Amino acid sequence: MRGAAGRVATLAFSMLLFACGFHLRGEAHYVFAITTELKRSLEGIGSAKLVSAAAGADAILEVNSVEDTKQILSLSGGGKVAEYLLTKRVMFRVHDNDGQDWLPTAEVLVRRSYTYSDTEALAKEAQEQRLWREMQTDSVQQIVRRLQAAKKPAA
Repeated sequence: MRGAAGRVATLAFSMLLFACGFHLRGEAHYVFAITTELKRSLEGIGSAKLVSAAAGADAILEVNSVEDTKQILSLSGGGKVAEYLLTKRVMFRVHDNDGQDWLPTAEVLVRRSYTYSDTEALAKEAQEQRLWREMQTDSVQQIVRRLQAAKKPAA
């Protein structure tokens, strides 16, 4: 009887968790987050005019991929995580409507590391989120600098 009551209680608790929308938290990073910030940055410069369709553009910026990774950098003597390494990798290309490269596929790579402690988990999570935002801004600035150096291909 005790085993059956335990299973029923576990099932009821599980249904309650799923009903309230509980799920294990994972990381989700989307390409449109960087393209939105990139668009704002380009509009702020004023030297580039952004158009809504590629057909009317002199050059087309293609953001092929944005990859965010988090790796353990070091462990403490007790086997707990002591440091993490965050990496943001953005692959992009600039070309015209004829497919000629103004800037061939290029990579922007930004890395940050930070120390971690279980006793300061909430503060470290906030620090990680701040680092991701800074890395995004750094990536966008690097792309904008490379765009400013892009040249129209010789005919």
